[in-house]
Amino acid sequence: MANRRHFLKKFVGLSGLMAAPIAARVAHASNKAAVKNIRLSQSNNRTRLVFDLDQAIDHSLFRLHNPERVVLDIKDTHLLDSGLVEQIHNSLLTGVRTGIRNKNDLRVVLDLKNNVTPRSFLLRPEATAGYRLVLDLEDSETVVATTTTPKKAKLRDVVVAIDAGHGGKDPGASGHLGTREKDITLQIARKLHAVINKYPGMKPVLIRNGDYYMGLRERVQKARENKADLLISLHADAYRNTDARGSSVYALSVDGASSETARWLAEKENSSDLIGGVKLDNKDDMVAEVLLDLSLTGTIQSSLDVGDEVLGELKRIGRVHKKRVQQAGFAVLKSPDVPSILLETAFISNPREERKLRSPAHQRKTAKAILRGVSDYFDRKAPPGTWLSLNNKEHKTRSGETLAAIAQQYNISSTDLKVYNQLTSDHLQIGQSLKVPYTSV
Repeated sequence: MANRRHFLKKFVGLSGLMAAPIAARVAHASNKAAVKNIRLSQSNNRTRLVFDLDQAIDHSLFRLHNPERVVLDIKDTHLLDSGLVEQIHNSLLTGVRTGIRNKNDLRVVLDLKNNVTPRSFLLRPEATAGYRLVLDLEDSETVVATTTTPKKAKLRDVVVAIDAGHGGKDPGASGHLGTREKDITLQIARKLHAVINKYPGMKPVLIRNGDYYMGLRERVQKARENKADLLISLHADAYRNTDARGSSVYALSVDGASSETARWLAEKENSSDLIGGVKLDNKDDMVAEVLLDLSLTGTIQSSLDVGDEVLGELKRIGRVHKKRVQQAGFAVLKSPDVPSILLETAFISNPREERKLRSPAHQRKTAKAILRGVSDYFDRKAPPGTWLSLNNKEHKTRSGETLAAIAQQYNISSTDLKVYNQLTSDHLQIGQSLKVPYTSV
């Protein structure tokens, strides 16, 4: 898998990294961070650049217009090889320039053909093989219909797949009162489905909606078939020590991701839309491996992010067994393009927690906590083209205002405004708060 860390020259026009000994000694002496490699990939309207680093960095990002540019400043950092940027270009990038700022900082200027929406984040060693700065450039011209012509936009709900663990011949763990994990997970899953279904802009999908067996890979596949933006797998923990208690949240581990990359590569001939519509069956092994690596890396980071939000909400309603999101190689988490978390809701082996798990009131409390965590995550990182990705506003109705007039004011249809606020009629009350999903530009 070591070869996964480099692109082939024919893919992005980059040669292998050859760090000059002098540059290496200077970097060591000054203790500055070093950019060891830069990798490029493109999927639909998104261009991704990954900067491989030898240590953590601070960075900032801003845009310039006429002509369009994105400027990335990386504090106390230098390039090991200036040749890394010479041939980075694709349908969006016309060129890349670098320079030194404030004597110590690396400035990277990306020359662009179109206006873009840039996003960046730093991946740390616990989620990747090393430090990586990821820069995503979303081509604004390809999503202009969503942002500037809302009357014609086809916005969609964020899809949340809810997986009730175990089922059928696989009962899972059992408590002292005879409580079966498969029953508890299905009950909580249905309550989570109900609360998400009431949340504007989200659509829940139950992976298992009855007492029957489903394979782990089958669950992942069903989530992908439903074009899920998030998979939540519900479980109830058990341990021989009955004093063990509390909730835990898991995301995929790096080792689990590496083994999954190998499995997907072995099946790539049958995978025509593995990552966001990008075909792998017409890519050679190295290119396919790099694309999978980048996809899984981003997916793990998103999983850790949403897991943090959910765990934070679970802390508010009860005890947590692990104070941080854990990482493991659970098969149900191994989707290359769907952020996935596994939630151990409580210890069914603990008599007190078993009684709580059996309580419909506690199940609803757990479901609402999960929803709060998920909604907080999507408030920040909703997928483009969804209702939640747009800048919502709140409108308080005044005397004499009608639903149609408010909709016209914000350049949206009255039907969309009605559906988004789950209104059963066009009648409004003075002072009533309405969520406005987007505004005209």
